[in-house]
Amino acid sequence: MDIIVNKVAESGIMTLDLAPYIPEADSFADFDLKPFLFREMILREKDYRTALQAFDWAPFEGKNVAVFCSVDAIIPMWAYMLAASYLQPVARSIYFGTQVEMKKWLVTKNIDQIDITEYDDKRVVLKGCGDTPIPEMAYIAATERLRPIVKSLMYGEPCSTVPIYKKPK
Repeated sequence: MDIIVNKVAESGIMTLDLAPYIPEADSFADFDLKPFLFREMILREKDYRTALQAFDWAPFEGKNVAVFCSVDAIIPMWAYMLAASYLQPVARSIYFGTQVEMKKWLVTKNIDQIDITEYDDKRVVLKGCGDTPIPEMAYIAATERLRPIVKSLMYGEPCSTVPIYKKPK
């Protein structure tokens, strides 16, 4: 009688799923300075400060907030800082730029916080399939982080991998 051997389990390959490092889509919000501008062109300090004090910050509770101005206006740096000072107590994080840029920043930040010591001199596969869409830049960030320490790096699933890097002997 032939014994069935699970070669994948015996291979010692460690799988790293990047999905937990991708922020949830509903965790983002925009804070556009445009509505606070006079005629969508000019920032009046007194009016701006008054408007921010009266503003309802509740929708930003626990959100990753992208702060920007969607019109071509000259905005003094302190105006962004003032908005950030109101957002800081309620928001999860604040970023200057678009939501797209912020998502990339957060993914990179999350991947940079992975404890890579457990992958030291190991055969690692970055999981290629799953329910959560993983942006390309996440794979690049993970490759950059892992390549210096792993024995080998692959993409896909342990049963079907694409080799990416193998440490020279």
